[in-house]
Amino acid sequence: MSILSARRLAAAISLAVLSVSSAHAGDVTFQIKNSHPNAMRIELYSQDRDYVWPGNGKDFYIDDGETKQLPISCNEGESICYGAWVDGDEGTYWGVGPGNKEKCEDCCYTCSGGQTEEIDLVP
Repeated sequence: MSILSARRLAAAISLAVLSVSSAHAGDVTFQIKNSHPNAMRIELYSQDRDYVWPGNGKDFYIDDGETKQLPISCNEGESICYGAWVDGDEGTYWGVGPGNKEKCEDCCYTCSGGQTEEIDLVP
């Protein structure tokens, strides 16, 4: 292989790596309002890979009446669903619920930058 061919190959590989890594980076902010009279716990679940936000056995905590911004970094185009439940009562849930175990309508968003509309969790 000539030096020119090797340089072209190296340049092509570098461009491919750059385009792949930049295509995967994304951010989205979930805006969630707790209109329930009790505090809630929330997790965000990827539907495309085995990943949970905030992860590491933790969850987001939202007091009654509170609205929180939950910014996450995700893969561009990834489907992310929220699961929320009353603190201390996993039987009262919204979205996919605790552990991403339930079916939902309108609780999933695509990682494409920006923020969701306000998600109002009402009793």
